Parts: sequence; structure tokens; C-alpha cells
Amino acid sequence: MFNKRAQTPTPAGPVVQPDGPAWLRSPVWLGKAVAVLLGVVMAADLFAVYAGITMQDALDSLAYDSLPFEYGTVLRDADRADSLYSTAGYIQTATFFVTAVVYLVWFLRVRVNAEVFNPFGHSKKRIWAGWCWFVPVVSLWFPRRIMLDIWDASSPAGTRAPHGLVNAWWTVWLVALLSSRNDFRTFQRADTAEEIRSAVDQAMFSDAAEIVAAVLAILVVLRVTRMQNEKALLGPAAVGV
Repeated sequence: MFNKRAQTPTPAGPVVQPDGPAWLRSPVWLGKAVAVLLGVVMAADLFAVYAGITMQDALDSLAYDSLPFEYGTVLRDADRADSLYSTAGYIQTATFFVTAVVYLVWFLRVRVNAEVFNPFGHSKKRIWAGWCWFVPVVSLWFPRRIMLDIWDASSPAGTRAPHGLVNAWWTVWLVALLSSRNDFRTFQRADTAEEIRSAVDQAMFSDAAEIVAAVLAILVVLRVTRMQNEKALLGPAAVGV
């Protein structure tokens, strides 16, 4: 059923697609790849939380260990904690960018598929499915709106799946996004051990929020992928062709 071009028949001929030609392409393998990569992102965030706890322990030792003969050991532990924390940051950055690229390809594909299911059910132009993630301010609400349009168009004919899962994902994602931006600035300005500890605490909070957001994102991706696959398998009547 995939690779079918959308042409909704009317007495006057096929309806012209608002965003140009659209055709079904299977999102299944991309959806699975995104789900796996989001799992890797979760693993990287868990490692970052562990690194943060290690950094906190090292900072506590520096602040409260007053035995001179142990100070060298404390400094070595602090250096290892700092190295571990930096490594966790590099891993998080790498996994995030790889996942973001594959996710964006999946997002664009399911958007075009959704245009086949419902050519006129989209409040934003197709071009925004890519740019909405990068434009300041717009990125705070356009992706959710586009996802909801995809969700509705992909729902079984005659029904509309509740939006609770999408709204939960987007809310937690915004919390993670905004908190991560704040903790990066806090860490950059930190000079004292107490300020560094506070920055690490904030980073651990954003890491925990990212883990929850990744779990919800996996559920959204798999649900949309499954709905589109099932709808396509029902035949032309289900996709308005």
C-alpha cells in the first residue's frame, strides 16, 4: 500500500494537494530506528546522572575531608569525576545529534503520509515540519501542533485518538529543553565548589526530565508509526484515494 500518490477523486477530478504531491512511504523501519536511538539517548542520560552523582561525591570530599594525608587521593578522585562528567557530556551530545537527524527524517515522512490520509487537516505548511525545530520561539509550539495534525490524520477512520500522550511528551520535552539551557549557563558561570554542585544538581534534573521525555517520545513514535501502517494496509478507502 505504500508509495501511493494522494489523489482524492471528486466529480471535477483529483483534488490538488495544498503542499504539493504527497505519497505514502512506509515509516516502520524509521520508527523502529528512532525508538532504538531514543533508548540510546536514555542510556546516555542515565550515564550522565551517574557521572553527576560521582561529581557530587568528589565535591563533598573536597569540601569536608580535612585529613591532610588523604588530600592527594581526594584530588585524584575529583579529577576522575571531572573526566567522567565531561565524557558523559560528549556522549550525550553525540547521541542527541544522531537521534535528532533520524527523528527528523521520520517526522517528515509521517507528515507527508498524513497529507495522503487527510490533505486538508494540517494547520502548518509542510516546510514547517523541518524548520519548526530550529526557529527560535516557534520551536516551542509548532512541533506539537504539527504532531497533533499528523496524529489526527493517522487515526483510524471515523475516530480521533486522544491527545494526552502527545501533550505529555511535549510538556516534559519543554521542561527538559528549558532546564538544560539554564543549567548549561549556570555551569559556565560556576566558580566555587558550591556553585559547581548547584550546576550539577540542575543538570541531573534536566537529565532526568530528558529520560522521561525520551520514554514518552518512544511511545508517540511507535503509536504514530503503527497507526499509519495499519491505515495504509486497509487499502485506498482508508487513505482517501
